[in-house]
Amino acid sequence: MAVRRIYVEKKQGFDVEASKLYSEITENLLVSGLTKVRIIHRYDIEGITGRDYEQAKITVFSEPPVDNIYEENLDIPETDRVIAIEYLPGQYDQRADSAAQCIQFITHGERPDVKVAKVIVLSGEISDSDYQKIINLVINPVETRQAALDKPETLKDDYPVPEDVKTVEGFIKMTEEELKILMDEMAFAMSFDDLSFCQEYFRDVEERDPTVTELRMLDTYWSDHCRHTTFLTKIEDVEFEINPIALKTKEVYENYIEIRQQVHGKREKDITLMDIATIAMKY
Repeated sequence: MAVRRIYVEKKQGFDVEASKLYSEITENLLVSGLTKVRIIHRYDIEGITGRDYEQAKITVFSEPPVDNIYEENLDIPETDRVIAIEYLPGQYDQRADSAAQCIQFITHGERPDVKVAKVIVLSGEISDSDYQKIINLVINPVETRQAALDKPETLKDDYPVPEDVKTVEGFIKMTEEELKILMDEMAFAMSFDDLSFCQEYFRDVEERDPTVTELRMLDTYWSDHCRHTTFLTKIEDVEFEINPIALKTKEVYENYIEIRQQVHGKREKDITLMDIATIAMKY
């Protein structure tokens, strides 16, 4: 089945999102030449019959009382600037997924392919530099990208076969200096001791060089963020300065010491930032 395209735009008075974006651009980015902003959601659908499409058009994709519908083509003046935004491959698109599920509920058949893009139309005198500022505002490169304006022939994704994961050649035989160079090149968050431990493990247990993926995973899950190494570091000695704020902090710390004796009793437990942060819930 051919790909069908539909554009849905909130009617004037209901276009809250467009009005908000207009305010952000004019007030925060100081783009004075902007006169109007339109936001249109573009749906590309494949795998749906004409009858089902007509039903979904006014029940799934739009609400006729508050939405304007444009099929296949969108009439945009040549002087206007256009930005189309879509999620990166692999990012979850709730709007597209919900639309596909709703159509399947209606038809009781196979779930169609649906892809969504947000089309932003900018009217007014907008310079190239201001246009780039707006792009940087509305596109988060971590999860979205600019979408093509042309309609695709199919929505089926054709993913290339990935290459084999690279091996860090010679890792288990690297000298200390070579390990430090590798640590800088790969920008590891783990400590040098952690990396040395990895080298010992792959040399003595696995008896092979690790892959880049293996080292990246270890680096991620051994990071301070995941292991909370800072929070679990044993606090052995605490000193306080002599000033009003420090004295109050000392009073709170001494209160913590009293409480932890009641909570932990005779059980040996290190004083850590994690224990300080969670003691109130255990008290």
